[in-house]
Amino acid sequence: MTTTPYWVAGAPRSGAEVLEVTSPHDGAVAGRTSLATPEDVEAAVAAAHQARAACAATPAHVRAAALDHVSRRLSERTEEIARLITAESGKPVKWARLEVARAVSTFRWGAEEARRWSGTLQRLDTDPAATGRMALVRRAPRGPVLGIAPFNFPLNLVAHKVAPAIAVGAPIVLKPAPATPLTALLLGEILAETGLPAGAWSVLPVTNEVAAELVRDERLPVVSFTGSVPVGWSIRESVPRKHVTLELGGNAAVVVAPDQDEQALTYAASRIATFAMYQAGQSCISVQRVYAHRDVAATLADRVVEAVQKLATGEPTDDATDVGPLIDEAAARRVESWVDEAVAAGATLLTGGIRSGAAYAPTVLTDVPPTAKVTREEVFGPVVVLDVVDSLDEAFGRVNDSRFGLQAGVFTRDLQVAFRAARDLEVGGVVIGDVPSFRADQMPYGGVKDSGTGREGVHAAMEDLTEERVLVLTGIDL
Repeated sequence: MTTTPYWVAGAPRSGAEVLEVTSPHDGAVAGRTSLATPEDVEAAVAAAHQARAACAATPAHVRAAALDHVSRRLSERTEEIARLITAESGKPVKWARLEVARAVSTFRWGAEEARRWSGTLQRLDTDPAATGRMALVRRAPRGPVLGIAPFNFPLNLVAHKVAPAIAVGAPIVLKPAPATPLTALLLGEILAETGLPAGAWSVLPVTNEVAAELVRDERLPVVSFTGSVPVGWSIRESVPRKHVTLELGGNAAVVVAPDQDEQALTYAASRIATFAMYQAGQSCISVQRVYAHRDVAATLADRVVEAVQKLATGEPTDDATDVGPLIDEAAARRVESWVDEAVAAGATLLTGGIRSGAAYAPTVLTDVPPTAKVTREEVFGPVVVLDVVDSLDEAFGRVNDSRFGLQAGVFTRDLQVAFRAARDLEVGGVVIGDVPSFRADQMPYGGVKDSGTGREGVHAAMEDLTEERVLVLTGIDL
């Protein structure tokens, strides 16, 4: 088996320390790469620092063409890339294909945003002293970016680091997750086909210790991190003078209002079942908590259990498989321990609750004590908790009784309830008529409280990676 190179300033490199990537499903070798050498890490950072002016000055059409090329090539290689995602992460191939399709859109949006990234004009003659003056307000890159990506979306969450950086003209040094580096390295192969300046991008598999050194490196003034809560906040605290954006996850909640009829409840149950369990629950906006009004709770619970039991588990490469393994056996054991702890404390197990290696059966719980980890923390596994509430006031209060606040879903047909949810729920986004797991890659995406700071979504991320600069023109006849 060949060793996949990593990328330093757009050029392929290899190190002596081989990193073997295996499938969490059956331990099969998905591929091999190597850890970046200290010399190559230094070369990548130095190249990004040196390229910052050239990247910022790159014409919009060059940036857009590069992003268009990546989007097109991802589309052309969809099946190959989807199979690689499945091989290294255990993600069912049906979901891997969807991830590739989303990355195609993310880079396409990057190209479109690069073309219209123009700034604004502001007249200043609103006061007599500024007669004849006008301001041109544009946004300039803050500098080279350190992008740190997680394992659960090894392509599209990498795309959300890379596409905005290229679109604004900021060099990026990308650290993929140690468990799933191969997809990011394949993306590097496609980036190498573009005409971006030398130093515009690097993809470096490195240890967490080396990543910490990169976080502290002053030549990388922006850190964009997606991952765990403790690591994310520790990064922010360690470099208070840097611009740090954090997407740290949550324990996403769904509210089901009493206005849902039989057909609507069937739809809600199907969506809850699917998006509590897809990705084996390893999504920051996977459905974890459901608060259903007493008028509809029993019917909803029956239909959620029925829908969950119909989900196919097994071989991730099988098109029929809905739920695959977690990223490793340690993660599955943690989920198992949390569910067992909840049941021991009085929770009722409606279905699931069985572990086999790195796989954990799709699980539905009810009567869960409010202090249980499966309610208070981010499970990041295929587990959903169903709760009964007597009012929307109670439901919204239960949603907000969390240290997380990424997204929430509300199944209602009442426009007043929808706007009230948007006003009262302490989350970054509210999805009406669907689960919180919905995300369009062009929309602002991020959370409050322990779910992080800053926003992804191509345009929103571009604003995060840049700062306003003002050019005042004098003697203008307005």
